[in-house]
Amino acid sequence: MLDIIIDTRQAVITPGFSVKRILPFQLRRMVGPFIFMDHAGPVSVPATTNLDVLPHPHIGLSTVSYLLDGNVMHRDSLGVEQVIKPGEVNWMTAGKGISHSERFEDPSVLAAGGLEMIQTWVALPEKDEESDPAFKNYAADELPIFTDKGVWMRLIAGEAYGLKSEVKTSSPLFYLHVELEAEARFGIPTGHSERGVYIVKGSLEVNGVNYPAGKLLVFSKGVDPMIIAKEKTTLMMLGGEHLGDRYIWWNFVSSRKERIEQAKEDWKQGRILLPPSDNQEFVPLPEDKSKPAGGPPPEVLS
Repeated sequence: MLDIIIDTRQAVITPGFSVKRILPFQLRRMVGPFIFMDHAGPVSVPATTNLDVLPHPHIGLSTVSYLLDGNVMHRDSLGVEQVIKPGEVNWMTAGKGISHSERFEDPSVLAAGGLEMIQTWVALPEKDEESDPAFKNYAADELPIFTDKGVWMRLIAGEAYGLKSEVKTSSPLFYLHVELEAEARFGIPTGHSERGVYIVKGSLEVNGVNYPAGKLLVFSKGVDPMIIAKEKTTLMMLGGEHLGDRYIWWNFVSSRKERIEQAKEDWKQGRILLPPSDNQEFVPLPEDKSKPAGGPPPEVLS
């Protein structure tokens, strides 16, 4: 019934700011087109702490920022400035190259433990890897909501349970935020070859086994299990169709190793522009001690 159970690992984004890293995992690099998943927070730090993520580059993917609580300021090399708020979808397509920053400009949010964010990357189909970069913010009231006894669900992107999100995607997928009351029963989406359920808070029973928060359950193709919330539980469900293998090095994703090498040089040479309103500092390319297909790459930045 389960292909694999993935436990979160700690990853340091900036000094003093660690997240729960879920994907990629050594034994399971992707779930559908989702190649990366981080869970940040809840964060509670002194108001004077700087957790900003400086401008950094991406290629070959779309970043999807989804907040459960708090807010963050997004700025990118297209000139977009967008405050990201809970329940919204912020879909940034890197394509042939983009840079962006994420700054926490409301210190009271961090001090109050009011920041919690799920960051995913969606790999692009090969035909779209060199597309023009783009950014789109979708307000919470633009997204489909489903409710039933003990169940609340928001369809972030894709199609599931007969619902379709207006969020523009490049390949078949689904991405859901689900809230379950204790003892609520819920089935996972059908019609997709790869499916995963990440337990943000609470716990689940699946086929008689209990699973606590901090685990990604990846289900086998063709099975349709019933999941039971053992307490008030928050889930992120995601998956879709596999796009083929991808290389990932730092913040770069591509179907071709040589394209990642080009992206490294493009960032070093300043050919990927900085956000026009946030261009006084940036993250330099990490010291390159590995090739894309070799040992562990530097920690990624969301």
